[in-house]
Amino acid sequence: MKRSRIKIAAMAACMLSAFCVEAQSLRYDAPARYFEEALVIGNGTLGGIVYGGTEVDSISLNDITLWTGEPERSRFDSATYSHALEQVREALRREDCRAADSLQHGLQGHYSENYQPLGTLYIEYPHSRRSSSYYRELDLNDAIAECSTEQRMSRYFCSHPDQVMVVSLSEIGLSFSLRLGSQLPHRITISGDEIIMDGYAAYHSLPGYTYAPQKFWYDAERGIHFRTIVKVVKDKQYAVDDKPLKLRQKGDRLYVSGADICYLLIANATSFNGFDKDPVKEGIDYKDIVRQRIDAASKYDDIDLFERHLRDYQPLFDRVTLSLGHTPDSIMRLPTDVQLRRYTELGEANPDLEETYFQYGRYLLISCSRTEGVPANLQGLWNEHLLPPWSSNYTTNINLSENYWAAEAAALPEMHMPLLTFLKNVSQNGREVARNVYGVGAGWCLAHNSDIWAMANPVGLGSGDPVWACWNMGGAWLSTHIWEHYLYSRDTAFLREYYPVLKGAAQFCLGWLVRHDGYRMPMPSTSPENSYLLPDGRRGATFYGGTADIAMIRECLTDVCKAARVLRCDRQFVSQVDSVLRELPPYRIGRRGNLQEWYHDWDDSEPMHRHQSHLYALYPGHTIDYSNVRDSALLRACSRTLELRGDESTGWSTGWRINLYARLHDGEHAYQAYRRLLRYISPDGYAGPDAVRGGGTYPNLLDAHSPFQIDGNFGGCAGLCEMLLQSDEKGGIVPLPALPAAWKDGCVRGLRTRGGQTVEMEWHNGRVTKIKVIDP
Repeated sequence: MKRSRIKIAAMAACMLSAFCVEAQSLRYDAPARYFEEALVIGNGTLGGIVYGGTEVDSISLNDITLWTGEPERSRFDSATYSHALEQVREALRREDCRAADSLQHGLQGHYSENYQPLGTLYIEYPHSRRSSSYYRELDLNDAIAECSTEQRMSRYFCSHPDQVMVVSLSEIGLSFSLRLGSQLPHRITISGDEIIMDGYAAYHSLPGYTYAPQKFWYDAERGIHFRTIVKVVKDKQYAVDDKPLKLRQKGDRLYVSGADICYLLIANATSFNGFDKDPVKEGIDYKDIVRQRIDAASKYDDIDLFERHLRDYQPLFDRVTLSLGHTPDSIMRLPTDVQLRRYTELGEANPDLEETYFQYGRYLLISCSRTEGVPANLQGLWNEHLLPPWSSNYTTNINLSENYWAAEAAALPEMHMPLLTFLKNVSQNGREVARNVYGVGAGWCLAHNSDIWAMANPVGLGSGDPVWACWNMGGAWLSTHIWEHYLYSRDTAFLREYYPVLKGAAQFCLGWLVRHDGYRMPMPSTSPENSYLLPDGRRGATFYGGTADIAMIRECLTDVCKAARVLRCDRQFVSQVDSVLRELPPYRIGRRGNLQEWYHDWDDSEPMHRHQSHLYALYPGHTIDYSNVRDSALLRACSRTLELRGDESTGWSTGWRINLYARLHDGEHAYQAYRRLLRYISPDGYAGPDAVRGGGTYPNLLDAHSPFQIDGNFGGCAGLCEMLLQSDEKGGIVPLPALPAAWKDGCVRGLRTRGGQTVEMEWHNGRVTKIKVIDP
């Protein structure tokens, strides 16, 4: 296949030295045995998990719109919930936290639905010979995976412009069979050069962590339906002879021979037509859509498809280039998983691996976040389980937001839009939840979990632990992405369109606050997934005036005031918000010098808990500011909090800590956290004596929570941006605010600022030697 790089004008315009342009790839010397070793590809909707086997090559398939469930039809009885809410508040007023925890069950609703695997394509080679040479690679510059032996070459990519996956196969005397299957109810039809799979997901499901004996409810007349087509095409341009392609069906397999080079086109479409449309009665014509995709792609050969793919992908990926130093060739030549183990176990310096991890985060975001109204989920796009961990849903108390922390600074604002359009959807369902569950007549809210149907209610079905089930600040948190997108783009048309969503989140915050102890504060309140110890030793989750909630409310209210001033609207509303902001409780410093998580200076039940939600004001929020001398005591308290939390945590939490340390301008601790995030973790299914468990990074560089969650990849990517460049909404920039000694020499091109600018810079011995700030 032709592999010429498509250059873009921005590359020619770069004024930095050539060493800043680095080739980035993941390389291995054996097929993948486990998901955590496989290579992932995607076009924002269709995804593939490539194992690269020599006898049987399997490609797990995903479609980001394939979920269980149907549009939200739940109606919440306001009288029931208002009574439950008042009982919780009354218990808190008398400081009976134990009773409040129990009464919180009365505020719970149903669970989110499950993201589903589409299927698996098996390519079986009956005459495969043992090979002494095997190579497997994912080239991030081109977004193409390759597997090769002495006899055979396989290449895989997902095209966004053509909405197909392409698998090119070349071997003298090529012969193989194809088999397509799914864990979902499905039917296979083989016709000529095509395999067609029709199927559907359950119309309702429960999470894997519930104790209910039945988890899925299926009905062929309900739920999201799909059609997948796999088409075999002979590559005429590079065929060495004119022998016809031979196709033969036997059972559920399609046997292919007679050509030295051919390629497969894989396309899928689902009936999903929006969060509020019944996927059967109001679904899109998915069968016609997938047919159009296959037929249109068939007009091109695989090289043309690849070139079309590159013209779409490279202008996005090539916006940012990075060099953090030089890795010795003796290390560079090693497979990526070996490099990762040595980096972990021997402590080797490997700036190339650190650069690759950053660029891999950008690659993943391009590959899984290009579908309007359907943001990247807990696993991004790539899931092989009917009951994935935590339903592979949208967890709003950190994980969904963390998926998008790097989008603006790392020059991928288009990839931010699926989240922002999703907020429009969830704000509609969130209005009923605000009104009928929480008694707030204006605005909208979002609880701990959501899904493709834009579910907004608290979960638990009356038995979920309030420590995770009853938090309701998801709208306040996620709506701040609207202001961030505006700051980086300075697009007032966008801000005007999304202002009602941001205002609605702020309106809920205003209505949710109650007067207590001389302040306006949230009641009840929880700190996501953490719990406290009362002086008598009892554990609790429910209280009032939580620091995390206050920080998110303060950020949301501050953002809406700024947005209204830009748009010159809502003066009376801004005045009301300004008044409420002055009545919020201040951040407090505890007896250990830490930033208090709880309104009272209670101990944590888990002192080294993975969540650090009460540090939201430092990052991703801005209301504790390093540049503000009045915040110096609070900044010391944030640093002390991180010290007390310790270094050991999950992948996504470590990604968050990189950003927190960077905001503290603590480059060495930020770098230690970055290295910890890149700690080698064994595949989940590997049970050998040398297995390594915990939070870190799997052999394929996906994040280990564990299990796999993609948020750590994006948190690490964002963290590197924060270490190299920080900016404020007034146009100020701080280059190298948290540069560690390990990165004393380097360069970066393409990072963006909150003023809408692009920055190019070089540094030597930790000092900036060249910087260029390019206005939009």
